Amino acid sequence: MACFFRRSVAQQLSRACGLSEELLIPLVSAVPVSKKQCAADLRVSVNHLLQSGAAIVDDDDGGDLQTRTQVLAAQMKRDAVVEEVIAGRGVIHFRLNKLTLAQKLLEHLHSDPDGFGVKSDLLRPLQGGRTLVEFSSPNIAKKFHAGHLRSTIIGNFISNLKQALGKEVIRVNYLGDWGMQFGLLGAGFERSGSQEQLRTRPLEHLFEVYVEVNREAERDESVRSAAAEFFRRLERSEDQALELWSRIRQITVDQYKHIYQRLGVDFDHYSGESCHHGQTQRVLDELRTRGLLKTTEKGTGVVDLSGAGDMSSYATLVRSDGTSLYLTRDVAAALDRKQRFGFDEMIYVTDKSQTNHFLQLFHILRAMGHQWAERCVHVTFGLVQGMSTRRGEVVFLEDVLEEVRNRMLDNMRQSSTSKVLEEPEQTAERIGISALIIQDFKGPLMSDYKFDWDKVLQAHGDTGVFLQYTHARLCSLLRTHVSETHSCPDVSSLVDSRSVLLLRHLLRYDEVLLQSVNELQPRHLVTFLMALSHLVASALRDLPVKGSPAAVAQARLSLFSAARSVLASGMRILGITPVESMEAWTFIPRPAPKQTPDRGCVYMLHVHRFTRDITS
Repeated sequence: MACFFRRSVAQQLSRACGLSEELLIPLVSAVPVSKKQCAADLRVSVNHLLQSGAAIVDDDDGGDLQTRTQVLAAQMKRDAVVEEVIAGRGVIHFRLNKLTLAQKLLEHLHSDPDGFGVKSDLLRPLQGGRTLVEFSSPNIAKKFHAGHLRSTIIGNFISNLKQALGKEVIRVNYLGDWGMQFGLLGAGFERSGSQEQLRTRPLEHLFEVYVEVNREAERDESVRSAAAEFFRRLERSEDQALELWSRIRQITVDQYKHIYQRLGVDFDHYSGESCHHGQTQRVLDELRTRGLLKTTEKGTGVVDLSGAGDMSSYATLVRSDGTSLYLTRDVAAALDRKQRFGFDEMIYVTDKSQTNHFLQLFHILRAMGHQWAERCVHVTFGLVQGMSTRRGEVVFLEDVLEEVRNRMLDNMRQSSTSKVLEEPEQTAERIGISALIIQDFKGPLMSDYKFDWDKVLQAHGDTGVFLQYTHARLCSLLRTHVSETHSCPDVSSLVDSRSVLLLRHLLRYDEVLLQSVNELQPRHLVTFLMALSHLVASALRDLPVKGSPAAVAQARLSLFSAARSVLASGMRILGITPVESMEAWTFIPRPAPKQTPDRGCVYMLHVHRFTRDITS
């Protein structure tokens, strides 16, 4: 509905400067709310109008920018939508009629709450097409490490956002289930593995085997040779090696699915390096045919990336023994996905240590003549410092989920006002996961950040707990007054400053979604939802429903219902499941016991090894 107001302004601008309404609508933006009550609602940059070809004055030089601004502002008329036009410094401000703002915004939110914002004219050019998102991508035979949490929740956010805006989204989990790391594991399991422990405690046992064989390989050449031989057996499809690989892969995927279910994450396809190792020969043959694959003195196969043909920079795709590498299989995977899914864009979500790998991948694809590689994107993220449990040990994601649930339950039990919920553990886990997601999404994804349990789980401030509390509080209010709600309330009482601030903030939702999808960054949406929650908290204090005249109560309930709808919409895009009941909990964070500091640092330094490992 924000576009109703933009279109009204664009219609006037169109008549004044000779540009089409459709071209002008994206140039009209909502003004962020502030404590200044006199702030305008919409604005347009005159420079942007001129860059788009606007004809504002008739004389040859057109006057300076401020003259043009004043000339154009003078041609704008006041009507039922725009009640005031203000010429600023190169910007024209528009103040909307408060009653019209309330009527139109709340009518739209009542008639199409799920479409509010996401169906905006601003976002229509982004609708349609198919997006493939590859994220999470853990290695099989290893427990799901906390380092995978960032890739998983970021990829889920991007998928949710693209889908909400009208894209067909294919979610792919590309497992690290091939390569020399599995050669090591296979060789280690043949040396010291236990079939009994593989049945009873599979991932714990495989992790122990992997750690031990890595330790042995560092000091024993024969172990490294055995690992290389096991991988060669896999590449030759020998039955015994494939049987062990297949069993371990299935065990791992089953374990991962349980974790994803707790996080509220789904995948359309579980893929992996193994799905494409048989296609690598065709890739190599095509590279040779195009004259791109060169053989070095060591017998390896490489592709020149220098651009000058001097091999000052190159990518290796074949070992001297003829086996493929991680990069080779990624090229094969990209080609196969394009053929199978016909995507319009493909997005990879991994940590920033893998930037060079994807630069090489996209370069090779373009060199092979695949221009769609220009629409392949690598979304990178930084590392997390200090995430450890109370036991201070190296963290697996299951440990993190247990920790966040238990800490939330502790906070709930400490509250003297806490009421009994039907599913306290599920509610606590959902709130805790919300806290993890918001902590991760508050800043630029590329930034490393310091993890602090007590700050993450605070009820006050810009935390996931505060978002959930705000949503649950609105749900409670609406349940309490369900008999008083009215589909078409008289909104004449919603012209006070507190109501208008809330309405003006809702007006920006589509712009925030546009910025989020253009940059593939969740922080813009997080900032919007936090501001919305703070505005709601103030409105709940200053705009009581109970005790107000019926018409006023209904209007305020309609406003709070609209805020709840947008809050829930944004939370779901972020990957957060909104809870509808927290009753009167008071969260009192308790100081955590002292933890071993070095453990968290070890995790910080080595997390990249656990996130779509490139160990080939």
